[in-house]
Amino acid sequence: MTNIDLSNRETRYKHFGSVDPIKGTKPKNKEDMADLQNTKKDFLFDVQSVGINNLTYPVKVGDYQSVGNFELATSLRRDEKGINMSRILESLQTQNDGGIKLEFDTLEKVLEVLKERMEQESSELTVESTWFFNKPSPGTKLDAVAHADVLYHMEYDDNKVTKTQFGMTANVTTLCPCSKEISEYSAHNQRGYVKVLLDIDENEEVPENYKEIVYRALEINASSQLYPILKRTDEKMVTERAYENPRFVEDLIRLVAYDIHDLPWVKAFEVECRNEESIHQHDAFSRMRFEK
Repeated sequence: MTNIDLSNRETRYKHFGSVDPIKGTKPKNKEDMADLQNTKKDFLFDVQSVGINNLTYPVKVGDYQSVGNFELATSLRRDEKGINMSRILESLQTQNDGGIKLEFDTLEKVLEVLKERMEQESSELTVESTWFFNKPSPGTKLDAVAHADVLYHMEYDDNKVTKTQFGMTANVTTLCPCSKEISEYSAHNQRGYVKVLLDIDENEEVPENYKEIVYRALEINASSQLYPILKRTDEKMVTERAYENPRFVEDLIRLVAYDIHDLPWVKAFEVECRNEESIHQHDAFSRMRFEK
């Protein structure tokens, strides 16, 4: 075996296959480099959306720090080959204060900056995250952190927001009415997922506590709520409440729809409920859309 001194890092790297960089012939200064994406000629079609997605970025949702998954895009004119992708992150960074605050006005600023820096006609974004909040147990009032998933989608065109959507997914308990009706005792119950996507009316003011309003509409209509902490007295309350309020998935989306319909700042909505059935190998679901 050859005796090689591997105490030097460069020597170790070459021992494992690294090679010296070549001199090369292409320019190293930005002003001398070819800018292919900025090529101007007829590229056949306009493009409605081009950008980045699956971007993990810190966000602030309510009182807690969280993590967002972003998609950001702009339009692209027919005579332009591509976008300047680095400007997307630069635009997002302008609103970063230890995280992007997930509120409509902050996201609108991101879209405005994005459209201007990309020099395009429109911009859009979608971000999904987890909203953490304090939720006490029903009887003992022990406080703990609960969560629900949230989604924001906004589109910006002609120097104004043209579409705003807010979504939420919450976990609930559902107890089967049929099982309760036919059984001598007990009834099967399971965890359900209630999901809404709201089209926000741009002519109405959205209240500051809109997340709490939507969350309550999702969980209050279920057989029972879920809680981060339950003592025995709490568990008794939750179990008995579920038995007193049996719900099919069809029942649940209709009850949720009634509450959402009464919100003046919502002009259209989608509701979906999915039960992880406890006595079947499949799930049960129901889905609807309504426009005022």
